[in-house]
Amino acid sequence: QVQVEESGGGLVQPGGSLRLSCVASGSLFSIKTMGWYRQAPGKQRELVAVITAGGSINYADSVKGRFTISGVNAKNTVYLQMNNLEPEDTAVYYCNVQAVVFTPTPRQYNYWGQGTQVTVSS
Repeated sequence: QVQVEESGGGLVQPGGSLRLSCVASGSLFSIKTMGWYRQAPGKQRELVAVITAGGSINYADSVKGRFTISGVNAKNTVYLQMNNLEPEDTAVYYCNVQAVVFTPTPRQYNYWGQGTQVTVSS
């Protein structure tokens, strides 16, 4: 099994910045992708940014130029640097990990963290 833990949410004023971190831990697994999703009240969960083990990155159009995702494969960690935050960015942010677990037989699983609240308000 893989455990996923996020940190770094909080309250920030419009135009401010926050950095989210996510660590995947466990044994006998290999990361395929790590990414961030968010869910605002009354809305569906949506992709924010994802990075593959090979370094390919994809962003939602709404965050391009403002958010930066980066990963450190050796540490199974992913970061989301969020700049120029807007009230519309207010949501619970979830870390997602897709990984192959090698025992008892290799199989790909999808894991979620518990979520961290980001609130952008003056």
